[in-house]
Amino acid sequence: MAEVLVFHHGYGLTAGVREFVEELRRVGHTVHVPDLYDGKVFDSLEEGIGYAEKVGFDTIIARGVAAAEELPAGLVCLGFSLGVLPAQKLAQTRPGVKGALSLEACVPISEFGGGTWRRNVPVQIHGMDADPFFAGEGDVDSARALVETATDAELFLYPGDRHLFTDSGLPSYDEQAAQQVSHRVLGFLDRIE
Repeated sequence: MAEVLVFHHGYGLTAGVREFVEELRRVGHTVHVPDLYDGKVFDSLEEGIGYAEKVGFDTIIARGVAAAEELPAGLVCLGFSLGVLPAQKLAQTRPGVKGALSLEACVPISEFGGGTWRRNVPVQIHGMDADPFFAGEGDVDSARALVETATDAELFLYPGDRHLFTDSGLPSYDEQAAQQVSHRVLGFLDRIE
């Protein structure tokens, strides 16, 4: 079973993120889910991102990196949207990371040093093909570039225009697409030693 570090999205640590985490735990994975927002959960994405901007994205990333410091080396880092920032930074810079899962976001690999993905770190990226954030702000292009340079990378695009479609507690939830993501994430974790 894998040891997974999960980072929430811009709304905060919502019930939907907690439900996703519990699904991973039910099948036997050890899951850590730090609260990057110090207990705050927002009613809209705009409010949540506003909070992240006020605190500073570098601070959010640093909180995520700090959350990993006391955990074992062999982590799989999973991020939902905003949470991809610390997840991807750890996957690219922390020795011993065994895998990365990026849900609904991807940043250029050059953001965290170097122009290539680490050879021994498999990655899956999931997003909707018409999501105004994922597809419209360049994340899908970053994901495609990552897949081209990495030795073990997969990009899964789902039809639709919803952002945060994997969070069962939000109006943007898409049950069918979220179930596909869950199935693929569990398959990915099963192959991590």
